[in-house]
Amino acid sequence: MKHDAYVMSEVQSIREAFAEASSFLSRSGVNEPQRSAQLLLEHVLGLSGAAYYMALADPFPAADREAWEVMVTRRGAGEPVQYIIGEQEFYGRVFEVTPEVLIPRPETELLVEAILRYSAELWPAAQSLTAVDIGAGSGAISVTLAAEAPAWRVCAGDISPAALTVAARNAARHGTAVDFRLGDLLEPFAGMETDILVSNPPYIPGAEIAGLQREVRDHEPRTALDGGADGLDPYRRMMEQLPLFPAPPRLVGFELGLGQAEQVAALLEATGHWSEIITIHDLAGIARHVLGITR
Repeated sequence: MKHDAYVMSEVQSIREAFAEASSFLSRSGVNEPQRSAQLLLEHVLGLSGAAYYMALADPFPAADREAWEVMVTRRGAGEPVQYIIGEQEFYGRVFEVTPEVLIPRPETELLVEAILRYSAELWPAAQSLTAVDIGAGSGAISVTLAAEAPAWRVCAGDISPAALTVAARNAARHGTAVDFRLGDLLEPFAGMETDILVSNPPYIPGAEIAGLQREVRDHEPRTALDGGADGLDPYRRMMEQLPLFPAPPRLVGFELGLGQAEQVAALLEATGHWSEIITIHDLAGIARHVLGITR
């Protein structure tokens, strides 16, 4: 499908450039066209917050015109803003994102929050714990845990070498030490004493990927989306691989898709390892995370 290129008219001000790009993106069928236009504009102008709003009446800088047209054209073709500007905020920190990694979502912040909250209950003395993140992606979960709980040993694995490269850059950016390992699910951590296991694995049923929003379907890495026929393959396999650890982690937290909470909770329950299974709802009221806890 051919997409129109955005060509800026002889607009006078930054505000007019914003309005023109918003209507172009709206005609292109983009979600939240005004939000997209603002994020791209802030990026191209190097402004944010109050400085951006104060600059709206200023003339649009001629030197930025070409970069602006390219960015708006890419967004109009369905490419996510985060890949165009190369970053996404997560838990108050800015993470580099590339098409090699899933864009961190706000609901995943709730998973990090839950892990931090329940770990403080389970281990009240701030001792050194080992946390393993499966499916590192951009490093959003592992780097955030390492930053928020600097006494922990945080490890993260992924099957994508390119994703681990991005995650390592994010760890360095935020001054955290994360032990990144290449491999399939729990395999790179065989034999490791692990207190906490956390994962936001691929959970979309393979047949449903074609029906996803084009931003996700055409641009985000398929290996980070496809969870097999029913979307639950990674959870089953992690449960099967638990014997790779010397003992099951006392705290496990998984993110999951719409309608999967009961099945994932049942998988955790079937192992008999965790005395308590908790489901956490996201801000839209969707059961989004399942935790296994041994008190």
